[in-house]
Formats: sequence, C-alpha cells, structure tokens
Amino acid sequence: MKSEATTPEAYLEQLPEARQAVVSRLREVILEHLPDGFQETMNYGMLGYVVPHSRYPAGYHCNPKLPLPFLNLASQKQYVALYHMGIYADPELLQWFKEAYAAAGAGRLDMGKSCIRFKKPEEIPFELIGELCTKITVDQWIERYEQALKK
Repeated sequence: MKSEATTPEAYLEQLPEARQAVVSRLREVILEHLPDGFQETMNYGMLGYVVPHSRYPAGYHCNPKLPLPFLNLASQKQYVALYHMGIYADPELLQWFKEAYAAAGAGRLDMGKSCIRFKKPEEIPFELIGELCTKITVDQWIERYEQALKK
C-alpha cells in the first residue's frame, strides 16, 4: 500500500496500531544495524534506505533524480514487507539468508526476488534481519550495482 507520507515518522503514524509496533521495531533494527552511509528516507511510498546523491551522484539508473535504493520496509495489505536488494543481487547472500532463516525457526520463508513477506509478526526473526542489514556496506552495494549495470 503506497503511502503519501513525506517522512518516516508520518508513515508510521498513519499505520494501524498493530502494524505500527511491528514496522517500528523493524525500523529500529534496520537503523541500528545498517552500515554508515545509508540514509533513511521515504522511497516509493514506503520507508527507504538509500545511498544518497552526496555519496553516489549518479543516482538510480531508472531515474537519476532518485538516490540509489538498497532496502525498503512497508506495511502491505496482508503482510509487512522487507525489500532487500542485496539478496536479489548476491546469490551467496541469498543462500546464507535462506539457511539462517531456516535455522532461526521463524516458520516458512515467504519471499520473492528481493521481497521478504512477514504475515505473522510473532514469527519475525528480528535478530536475523539485523544481521542481514550488516552484510553489505555502502561501498560494496555501489560496486555490486555498477557491476550489474555493466552486464
């Protein structure tokens, strides 16, 4: 569900109370663990964590006016979604995540190419999400992104 909120705080305020708690906790985990250099913003109507233009002036190739996206967090109609471009771009990271998720005992992994869907808030492996956030630095993300553009 795309939001018209212009700040992360406004985004959280407009969520139903039950979703506010879950999305707020995920946000805290992300902010605590995401390497320095990423910036929190509103991106595509959801919470976004991007490489700002000050660090990567070229921006996103689809729309260079936008900063380079890395991670998004959203309250969708039936679930909370975490969109992590690193697991889409790095097969080794994806494999690590799948194995770690299974080991965390968090129930069945429901995911697409970059989207991890959480339908049951009580099964969200917050520690694992925090660890996932530490796996790619800004410089590593820029390097992977540029490699993908060359292909």
